[in-house]
Amino acid sequence: MKKIILSLCLFTIVNAFAQKQAEVNLELHDGNVIKGTAAFNDVDLTTPYGKLLIPVAKVSNIKIGYGRDKSGADKALAQIKLLNTGNEDIRKNAYSELLKMGVKAISAFEDFYADPKNLMDSDYTGEFTVDNAYEEIKSTNNISDNSSPDDVITIDGSYTMGGAYNFTKLDVKTEYGTLSIPKEKIKSIDVFVSSGDGKGELIFKLMASKHISGNQNGGWLKTGITLKSGQKFNITANGEVTLASLSNNVYKPDGSTKSASSSEYSGGDYDGGSGNTYPTYGMVVYKVGDASYENLKAGAKFTGSAKTSGMLYISIYETVYNANNKGSYNVKISVSK
Repeated sequence: MKKIILSLCLFTIVNAFAQKQAEVNLELHDGNVIKGTAAFNDVDLTTPYGKLLIPVAKVSNIKIGYGRDKSGADKALAQIKLLNTGNEDIRKNAYSELLKMGVKAISAFEDFYADPKNLMDSDYTGEFTVDNAYEEIKSTNNISDNSSPDDVITIDGSYTMGGAYNFTKLDVKTEYGTLSIPKEKIKSIDVFVSSGDGKGELIFKLMASKHISGNQNGGWLKTGITLKSGQKFNITANGEVTLASLSNNVYKPDGSTKSASSSEYSGGDYDGGSGNTYPTYGMVVYKVGDASYENLKAGAKFTGSAKTSGMLYISIYETVYNANNKGSYNVKISVSK
């Protein structure tokens, strides 16, 4: 018995040390945002190709899918089929039960629509229809047409992997106390793990084919780093990109450039010493806060303080987006605590 108790204690201690404290920014399905800290083990992701254990320090964002709960889907499918009956009271009750299930019913609707025998004309003209229930659940829970049943993990700010992230709730310490948030209430989690030396450090890849400041669809890379007003941070970058939108000229993070036929770069501001605060094409830029329209110059080497509090975003400066851009920048960000 003593051996068993000792083993359990050792297991608990090992697991406690394996956890890492992370700053988190949770977006909920109801539109609320929760900021705080949470303890994470490495991310256990079940994919179609097997299980992955992803170091949480490498994770920058987790998008929570609506999932595929078989027991819940079977129950929802039974209610959906009742919506095809002619009895108004039965339809109304089934409609109400589906709304109570919320996102857990989504996969059942998809299975229902995928079966051709369910796609039939109906003379029913009331409000308690399959289509209305499906759209109301999506609208209520902010589920868009491009939402996925899978949880999607963003690794190092650039690479994504889909599967099932096995957790039921997340305990978040906020300034108002600890909140326990069920997984099904969470839409996405921004994660930032600090290193033990008093600074937080992460490396990101800015892809020229996507991360362009003028790209209105995902042009700004969300780092998952939440800065406080006055907090100091450093940005360093290397690599080169070819911007098809600018005559296929080649650029470095400091804004220096050369034509495709040239061997030497010109211009640029490696360490911000020019005194010019406005970025040039091809330069690494940043902004603080999703609603910000600023393109603040970072270049290849930058040290500064946040003027406001919010999430840190980075991008490659160019007002016109072209999907034929090539290359990437490696960007390292360290944050003082």
